[in-house]
Amino acid sequence: MNLRLIRFLLVGLILPINVWAGGIVNNTNQSASFIRKPVQDAVINATGTYYNPAGLAFLEDGFHLSVSNQSIFQTRKINSTFPGLATDEFEGIVRAPLFPTVYAVYKSGNLAYSFGVNPIGGGGSADFKEGLPSFEQEIAVLPPGLTQAGINTTAYQMDAAFDASSLNWGLQLNASYAFNEVLSVSAGLRYIIANNTYKGHLRDIMINPVHPLNANGPGNMVSAPLFFGTVAFAANSAVTALQPVIDNNAGGLTLNQLVGLGVITQDEANQLAGGLGNAYNPDMTAAEIQGTYAGIATQMTGLANATEDRALDASQSGWGIAPIFGLNIKFSDDLNMAVKYEHRATIKMTNSTTVDDVGMYPDGLEVPNDMPSMLAVGLNYKPTRELSLSAGMHYYFDRDADYGKQLGGDFVPNSRVIDNNFLELGFGVEYFVNPDLSISTGYLRTQTGVNDDYQNDISHSLSTNSIGIGGSYRFTPNLLFNLGFMTTMYEPYTKSFTGYNQTYDRIAYTLAIGFDFKF
Repeated sequence: MNLRLIRFLLVGLILPINVWAGGIVNNTNQSASFIRKPVQDAVINATGTYYNPAGLAFLEDGFHLSVSNQSIFQTRKINSTFPGLATDEFEGIVRAPLFPTVYAVYKSGNLAYSFGVNPIGGGGSADFKEGLPSFEQEIAVLPPGLTQAGINTTAYQMDAAFDASSLNWGLQLNASYAFNEVLSVSAGLRYIIANNTYKGHLRDIMINPVHPLNANGPGNMVSAPLFFGTVAFAANSAVTALQPVIDNNAGGLTLNQLVGLGVITQDEANQLAGGLGNAYNPDMTAAEIQGTYAGIATQMTGLANATEDRALDASQSGWGIAPIFGLNIKFSDDLNMAVKYEHRATIKMTNSTTVDDVGMYPDGLEVPNDMPSMLAVGLNYKPTRELSLSAGMHYYFDRDADYGKQLGGDFVPNSRVIDNNFLELGFGVEYFVNPDLSISTGYLRTQTGVNDDYQNDISHSLSTNSIGIGGSYRFTPNLLFNLGFMTTMYEPYTKSFTGYNQTYDRIAYTLAIGFDFKF
């Protein structure tokens, strides 16, 4: 039996924690108004700092401010059919009770200047209290492996947990200019501050070997490293005991022959034979028996080391800059179209490691963690005074970016694990009950383009369907309140491995409130 080194992360050094709308690493849920109507790409208000910076040039002169917060909760479920697992379902909870966005715009004449702060990527913390299948299956192979080796074992226990967080703050500056009443453009920069944290442990591994060297009695649960260490010590003792026999040129004799010559006693022979269990046969020579014990000692020492308590406490930080360009075409007061292009931000994350018992986060190592280029197109149309219709599209150029994905321990380009770029489509409806009160809803569809090699229990990308509802109320001409709720349903993905399958699934809920001010 051979147990591989227990590791916390089998593939990839970056763990995206996106729990909401957007691409693989991007967030597009950047306002409370988006949650109630997930299509904001052609809006003309302060939230356009993110969604439609070119449209800001058509705002009323003055200072505009938008602040909002979202509380986001997601459940991640991973099912595994790996043989021997104590549980087949692993659940992780992702929480982001604070997901704030702030946008400020100053408009004068044909010019508008805007500034925004938002969680452009990540923003949550994932807590797998029972670990992950890739933790568990490394231990689940112990009982059948030991049984096959002649040590009957039927159960295991372990204490495993993993917690990770990811947050990319975006600080954005734009300048917008209206050439006339129809056409406006914008240019800006987003400075991205990226941070990831990883904490976890795998400890207190126990097994129930039916073996005389089980310190708690044959068949009872015992510390795995203690048991393996005890067996390794006994095997090394047998190697040492046989060395004088080998040194006296008697290594070619069997145990029975050694007893007959008085070299060893019958009790000693019985102990040497019994210690090998089913591996012993009477024709084995002393040299062969010693070699077998030496192999057992090496194997058991390796298992003792592999099942020792292990911990991880590491963080990563980096930064990048993304140029942003926008175009707005205001055909009329009832029809508006906007286009925005965000350029790729090249980001290198640097490891800062406190504890890394598995060697996956070498301190100071740089890891790629780009944010991809993105093209957004939006359309707003008001067929009547009370009704507003919206449509939007976001296209992420994932294949051209570098997310630091690994296969077999080696970094690979995105094009190796992503077949098609990520696509997001949205449609929304808003109805104005009166000039101050509106109700709205919308649908958002995301289609991931990753292939099977990308997916694993640590990092996977799923297509989604989201529905948002809510409304707005204008308390005064200069104060608007937004309230929204969104549910995001993920499409499960099943990946086949040799001898077992894993299925990845999620569901997320978002509640948002926001205020828009004009001064």
